[in-house]
Amino acid sequence: MSVGTLTACSGGGDYCGELKNYAEAVKNADLKDKASVDKLQGEAKKLSKSAPDDLKDDYKVVLDYIENAKKADGDTGKLTELNKKDGEKMGTASSAIGKHAKDTCKVTVEGS
Repeated sequence: MSVGTLTACSGGGDYCGELKNYAEAVKNADLKDKASVDKLQGEAKKLSKSAPDDLKDDYKVVLDYIENAKKADGDTGKLTELNKKDGEKMGTASSAIGKHAKDTCKVTVEGS
């Protein structure tokens, strides 16, 4: 597994480099703030394209969650419902992304 992951970081697209921008966006994320959600969504989309194959499904979960957070448009009630509905799935995906980030790219993604 580590050989494939290292290849993903050195191949087309700089996954590990882009991961630093994503980590920063996650750290500053406020799901009630449209600009913050847009930035997070943009960074996650970039990463999903260069991510190793074993993380593609995790990025799909993250992107779906962010899209639904965007639709909530800062409404605390809707965000609470989203978290109840998809929070566990989002947590699992974020943990997988965070573990890979730390192990392979030496990048810490907050909350992972």
